[in-house]
This record gives sequence, structure tokens and C-alpha cells, in this order.
Amino acid sequence: MTEITEVPSPFCGIGTDDLTIRVEGTSVTVTANGCAVNTPAFERPISDTQPRVNGQTVSLETAVAKAAEILSHTNLPVFSACATDVNGMRALLALADRTGAVVDNGNFNNARRNLLAQQDTGWMNTTLAEFKNRCDLLLIVGTDLEGFAPRFFERYLWNPEAMFVEDTSNREIIYLGKNPSGTASSSPSGRKATVYACADADLPDVTAALSALIRGKILQVESVGGLAIADLQTIVAKLKAAKYGIVCWGAAALAFDQAELTVQSICSLVKDVNQQGTRCSGFPLGGKEGDQTANQVCGWTTGYPARVSFARGYPEYDPYLFETQSLLNNGEADALIWVQTFNITPPPSSQLSTIVLGRSGMKFEQEPEVFIPVGTPGIDHNGHAYRLDNVVAIRLKKLRDSGLPSTAKVLQAIEQILQVSSC
Repeated sequence: MTEITEVPSPFCGIGTDDLTIRVEGTSVTVTANGCAVNTPAFERPISDTQPRVNGQTVSLETAVAKAAEILSHTNLPVFSACATDVNGMRALLALADRTGAVVDNGNFNNARRNLLAQQDTGWMNTTLAEFKNRCDLLLIVGTDLEGFAPRFFERYLWNPEAMFVEDTSNREIIYLGKNPSGTASSSPSGRKATVYACADADLPDVTAALSALIRGKILQVESVGGLAIADLQTIVAKLKAAKYGIVCWGAAALAFDQAELTVQSICSLVKDVNQQGTRCSGFPLGGKEGDQTANQVCGWTTGYPARVSFARGYPEYDPYLFETQSLLNNGEADALIWVQTFNITPPPSSQLSTIVLGRSGMKFEQEPEVFIPVGTPGIDHNGHAYRLDNVVAIRLKKLRDSGLPSTAKVLQAIEQILQVSSC
């Protein structure tokens, strides 16, 4: 038995790095500082240790060769999910480039709501360090922050010491839209969050009204989305009075048509507050299942976020045309390569040749032609993953000797076969 302290997590997105892990053989147990996100993710047992081809157990070399054979006969393969670490994503992009494939991060439809707003009007966002050291007012829009990251408040709001906040327990929390799912948003002194609840469908109108009020516009109505104008004016007054306000939202929670316009309204009101002589920043949530890592690596490699096609011999970006499910539905794709090392979500059902590099324990409606169980970064091998604010690449530790290969190792081996065969 081995106990490892100060373990960083690749699962929660917020850079949690203080877990204590007990390792017995291949069994992993979180003994301190776990949460509803991290504990089950770390403790998932290993049930698959050998690759399979058409359901039959084979060696890793045989599975890699079969995957290379499939890719050598494709015209438009799709690499999807892309849930891996930095080196895994680098290897994935290299193989996609060689095979003329589409690369599509599984969480891109959520990230697209942010990216479209960012590309259209820009934004003013902050980091977790600024959260911890400067924030005195947090406005959470349409999102259950505690549900997203159970330890967020503990780590970044109720920290005992901050560089520019004398008493962190005096920080004010406001929920706009959803109610908090627990009590983590209550300060150590017992001060509870203020909640202005409304339906998700009303958030576009509510955020637009807030933006107008910040600019000094007069609204000729008594309420918007069930919220009194007086309540919205109270929120505006608090934003203007704060020394360092932060407006937080989760794009995944804004599950309605043209949600990017709501993100744009949020970004607009942040910029407008800064015109009032105080400081305010935005903070989009993300970073789970390697989505920030995929976008970062794809960004520095191609200049685009992780929905690109190499079919023309160079990277081409389109936030809509290169969606995995669309390519499967309309018959453009002729192979699916599913890379998911953080959870056991299987690929979508398809009649295409399917190659899965996945976490042990993944169950399938239809057995893929090739299934290679791979190690999870931060458990089975060292690695790096970007946390949700994109400014820190977390150094992930190897905790056990499972014998499972890394995603990078497998993808590099496939590319090596293709390179040799093309010579």
C-alpha cells in the first residue's frame, strides 16, 4: 500500500491539487479532499487490460496494426471526444494530419457558445488566482457552480487568506437563474447567497436587461423574466459598487437556441461595468474531459480550436460543418476514432469502422472493430492538462502501474505504421 499526497486532478477542471490517494495494487482510493466529481473518477476500477479486435482479445501490436489498416483505407475519418492530455492531443493531431481527418472535441458544442461570442465582440475574463485574491462580489448566471465543481467555493472564495481582500467571508455571492444545489456558497460566517431565480429560457432577456440598466437605459416594464426591475437594479448597483466583481457562467448550462447571444450579453455587461470606474471580469466554466486541453493544443498547433478538418491537406476550421454527429448522419465520415481517457462514455452508435482508445470499463452497444484500453492521465501515467482558466497546465502524476499504455503511445505507434507503409 502506498499513500500519495498533493495529487492533482484532471477531472474537475479547477486545478484541485491537494488530494490524498491510497494505492493498493491497481486499486485507487481517495482518502482526503475528495468530492462528488473527483472521488468516483479516481476510484473507477480497472476491468479491461487487453485490446480487442472484433471482440477478440489480441496483443497491443495486433490492435495497433488493425487500427492502422482501417485508417489506411479511409477518405474522411473523424477523431472525436478527444478527451486526453497534452501529449495525447499532440499525437492525435499529428495522426489526423497524416490521414486527412476531422478532429472534433466532444464538448465543442458547449464551447462554441463562448467561442462565437469571443470571436465576435471579445471579452474581459479573469483567472482563478484573481478569483482567490481579489473577488469581492460573484454573480453566477444560469449555472449551478457547486454542482459543476463541488470544491470551487472552498478553494477560491472561502480561502482563509487573500492578497487584496481583508476578510474573505464578507464576499457576496449572487445566483441569477438557477438555485445552488447545496450550501457551499454560504460563507464560513453563515452568510447565504442571494438568489434571483428565473427559467433558463428567460436568461437572454434578463441578461440583456441587466446590460441596458448598466448603461443607464430606462426600461418601460416592471419585470423581465419574472424578475422585478428593482431586483435587477439592485444587482447592477452591487456590480458598480464592487471593487472587483466577477460574472461567472457555464456554457454547458445555457442549453437553448442561440445561447451565444446570451454569452455576448454577459460579456457586454462586464465591459460596461468597467466603464463605471470599478473593475469587473468574466469567468466561463469548462475544463472537464480535456476540453480546454484539446482547444489549447489545437490552437497552438493549427491556430484554431478543436473542430478542424485536415481533409484539404491543411487545417480548416468550421464550428458547425465538422461536428461528429452531423458527419455521421450525412454519410460524409467513413471511420470513427473515439478517444476518451477520462470516463467510460462510449462512442455514438454507427455502422462505420470504429476505433476506440478508451478508459477501462467502457461498455458498447455495438463492439467496435478495435478497442484499446488506455491509461488515464494523472492515474496511469504522467501528463499535463489545462485547467478551466487556460493559464496553467497542471502536471499530472502517475499513481499506479496498471500496464495500460498512454493515448500518445498508441497513436504514435499507429502513425509510425502508416508512415512506413507510405514510403
